[in-house]
Amino acid sequence: MSKSKPVSCEDCFFHQRGLCALNLGKPCTTFRPAERGLAPERQLAFVFRTERTTAAYAFPPPSSYTA
Repeated sequence: MSKSKPVSCEDCFFHQRGLCALNLGKPCTTFRPAERGLAPERQLAFVFRTERTTAAYAFPPPSSYTA
């Protein structure tokens, strides 16, 4: 397994375009890799399960309850 190079401010999209106003010496929370531009991280796809055909719980109807 190859070790990847640690990220730095010089690798950031904002720093390379002169848009960064921070001088932290380490990547901040708004770090975006310059080679990817401002494209967002790939997110997991949401997959719907099939709709249920039977009731999950079998409660008696409300009219059958007597106090």
